[in-house]
Amino acid sequence: MKAIVYREYGSPDVLKLEEVEKPTPGDDQVLIRVHAASVNAADCHIIRDEPFYVRRMLGGILKFKFKVLGIDMAGRVEQVGRKVKQFKPGDQVYGDLSACGCGAFADYVCARQDDVALKPVNLSFEQAAAVPMAGVTALQGLRDVGHIQSGQKVLITGATGGVGSFAVQIAKTFGAHVTAVASTRKMDMAHALGADRVIDYTKGDFVRMGSASGEQYDLILDVATYRSPSDYGQILAPQGIYVLAGGSIARIFQLLFLGGMISKKHGRQFLNLMAKPSSKDLDFLSELLETRKIVPVIDRCFPLDQVARALCYLEARHVKGKVVITNTQTQPQSKKRDDI
Repeated sequence: MKAIVYREYGSPDVLKLEEVEKPTPGDDQVLIRVHAASVNAADCHIIRDEPFYVRRMLGGILKFKFKVLGIDMAGRVEQVGRKVKQFKPGDQVYGDLSACGCGAFADYVCARQDDVALKPVNLSFEQAAAVPMAGVTALQGLRDVGHIQSGQKVLITGATGGVGSFAVQIAKTFGAHVTAVASTRKMDMAHALGADRVIDYTKGDFVRMGSASGEQYDLILDVATYRSPSDYGQILAPQGIYVLAGGSIARIFQLLFLGGMISKKHGRQFLNLMAKPSSKDLDFLSELLETRKIVPVIDRCFPLDQVARALCYLEARHVKGKVVITNTQTQPQSKKRDDI
């Protein structure tokens, strides 16, 4: 089979399309014919080995644990292990493979049955592949760490990226009043996602201006992490929660080691999200997707042999929604959800 292989750490240029052996599923695994995958910032961190803890968590310390890149995928079950009860050949599934070896940038991949879920029937493979890591990250950040409640005022930075585009929509399903932070050219998209208010961060320091006007939020989901988490203490309401959900590695480490001090200084909770793959959370998202309460946003599709180009495009930080890798000749009919 064809697969995107890396044999050393470095830029996306280290990725090569090669012929490798087709995997064989274990007793509790399913073999999936991959129809589509999507790229994530985590893919970039893995191949660049930035920082070292990513390699410890995902790739092993002394040797490569993963030689085939790719976390998110959607495809069709081709074979099941003898202990698999949840799926059968022919089932259309999607999932986050970060806990079971990655490998989505390939013709076939093996996954544990607990790491995948049935694909929403109304989504194409490309749309489904855009969901797992970003959608679950947004859900866990808002619901599990942020404890979002109906009627709360929620601020979401990076609101038009992969995680942010799902977060805006998910927050609205919980009944929150959502303020999205975006650039000038992405403001219309943020409104179309359902944001009640959109702040153009290019027009000035929105935190300082918000503080001066007495603006306060019950929950802040920070996906962009362009500034210190401590800065947001100025606009976080008493009993409010700040959740760091990705972005700058430096900011993640800052909150990891200094979160307690920052929380004590401001008298609010400043928390780091460590999102985990969850088939149950995918099932939760599937219900929202099938009723079109949330819709994946796809910026652009690339073929399998252009994964390196897709990662470079993602790293340029101009993406609206998700970037998808397709293994089929069929492209999505639209790059965006219908009403964007």
